Amino acid sequence: MTEASRSRLLVVDDEPDLRTLYELTLVREGYDVRVAATLQEAWQLLGEGAFHAVITDLRLPDGTGLDLLRRLDEASRPERVIVITAYASAENAVEALKAGAYDYLTKPVDLRQLRSVVSSALGREQHAAAPATPRGTRRLAGESEAMRQVRAMVDKVARSMAPVHIRGESGTGKELVARAIHECSARSAGPFVAVNCGAIPEALLEAEFFGYRKGAFTGAQEDRAGFFQAAQSGTLFLDEIGDLPLAMQGKLLRAVQERAVRPVGAIAEVAANVRLLSATHRDLAEEVRAGRFRQDLYYRLNVIQIHVPPLRERVQDIGPICTTILQRIARDAGVAPAPEITPAALALLAQQALPGNVRELENILHRALAMSGAERIDASELMLDDAPPSSSAPLDQVRQEAAAPPAHTAPPLPHDLAAYLDGVERDILERALAAHRYNRTAAGASLGLSLRQMRYRMARLGIGSGSGANEN
Repeated sequence: MTEASRSRLLVVDDEPDLRTLYELTLVREGYDVRVAATLQEAWQLLGEGAFHAVITDLRLPDGTGLDLLRRLDEASRPERVIVITAYASAENAVEALKAGAYDYLTKPVDLRQLRSVVSSALGREQHAAAPATPRGTRRLAGESEAMRQVRAMVDKVARSMAPVHIRGESGTGKELVARAIHECSARSAGPFVAVNCGAIPEALLEAEFFGYRKGAFTGAQEDRAGFFQAAQSGTLFLDEIGDLPLAMQGKLLRAVQERAVRPVGAIAEVAANVRLLSATHRDLAEEVRAGRFRQDLYYRLNVIQIHVPPLRERVQDIGPICTTILQRIARDAGVAPAPEITPAALALLAQQALPGNVRELENILHRALAMSGAERIDASELMLDDAPPSSSAPLDQVRQEAAAPPAHTAPPLPHDLAAYLDGVERDILERALAAHRYNRTAAGASLGLSLRQMRYRMARLGIGSGSGANEN
């Protein structure tokens, strides 16, 4: 007996032809299908036993599919609900998903898509969903009320296909939240593909997202899959979604709406069976008001929002976060057991501003573990005084070394290689900008960078427009 033949489905639709079409399509896949024309008939069938999933039209003669969804939720029923609507608007999709629907389809229903969504709802979750939850949320260290709420949201949203938008400052762990959602979901056995939207040159965005066919452009010597294809049957995480240019936002919107992508140079579209998660440190609502982000795409991505709090709002979590980080660092370095951090060191860390949040905390612990051979990390070993007090510290180090007379010994190694290299890059960009009267286009061209790449690097390194930088 196949997996499908053990799955019982309930189809609810008041149109006889469509009801029969859905029934025949699903019966051919091996499912045990029952049908109902009204809310009352559906509830009577549900009273006779449990189903694995319910596929219901949004509008019914005696109520709505959302009414059925809420009754199932109130009764703590196990069925996953797929809502079908003839009104393909973002508002209806958002309403259905927020009410707890696993997914939604729009009329006229693509039968291939119907089979795919039902398969996604039933294929692995019967076995994978229950044990996956602790495995995913254990990534999110901390017992503050804020983090408990984040973990509770992860558990809740993982049960559906609803797009989730994750907000938070840089370094707060937005990707960890996205990975936790993926690992707690029925898609945990599929791929998790993380994309930094701000790091891709604008000219390559479409090819990177949707793939391309051989001969589509100069250099396309073979077919290549894009991010959507790579995440098939899994989760696609679009980090820094606010950095996408408007033209690409429109193409992404179509992919989200149609659940299909057209590779560059291809004629036919390819089905995209992916769960979409996004994140940004920007306020997307403000970006919409400013005209820098499409409102329709914002509604599609922001069905459910999770806010990841900065460290300053959950200082009590620094201890467990440090323990988790040190265990991981020690494991990667082959060091056992992982060093402990003393109460004095934790107290000192709690007094720091840590604008880089968890990422900055991790850098401090990396440095402490590398420089300390002890089993305990004390306050004196955190070397906070030696760490760059501001983003300009590495640049000062670069300039001092450049001005120093030649020495016969090798220069000292930097305490923080990433910060040191950022300082070198910052110095080069500042000199290029000064040489071209702060024209970003010209300065970038002189370094082999596009305007988009120049903007990205300036933003990452904190080189603002206060110096008078302009694009032309």
